[in-house]
Amino acid sequence: MSALEQAIEFLTPQVGGELGVSDWITVDQQMIDDFARTTRDMQWIHVDPARAATDSPFGGTIAHGFLTLSLASRFFYDCQVDLPGQAMGINYGFNKLRFLAPVPAGSRLRGRFELTGIKPKPSGKLLREMRLTIEIAGQNTPALIAEWLGMVVFTDAG
Repeated sequence: MSALEQAIEFLTPQVGGELGVSDWITVDQQMIDDFARTTRDMQWIHVDPARAATDSPFGGTIAHGFLTLSLASRFFYDCQVDLPGQAMGINYGFNKLRFLAPVPAGSRLRGRFELTGIKPKPSGKLLREMRLTIEIAGQNTPALIAEWLGMVVFTDAG
């Protein structure tokens, strides 16, 4: 049986179920500032705590939406199980992505993953479809929800 066939056999019963929940990560002001410098997005709602405290509706600085999204890869590492014969996983993109709540500096975030589908692809690859919810500790509304696609490449792929 090929690695792709083994992966399909392993994952099929998991479709519709939770893959895992990551550890919590604190998004502090230093992380926000570092992300702002890297992306050159220095908007004051992210990097000016004094102004954000008085002039923003959030009462302080908030993380960039794309910073929150960029943590998805880290969250997935906490939850993933490599499949037999898996050489690597490749980010394949998103079908849908919504930022639902701001992430105030100092917030703790974690990722929750649900396997929503699997599709064999040419050359012995497997498209893994997941629902990603990034939760904010102490809040009912998540920071974001996304339909995330990952391509699994196997060692015996053509």
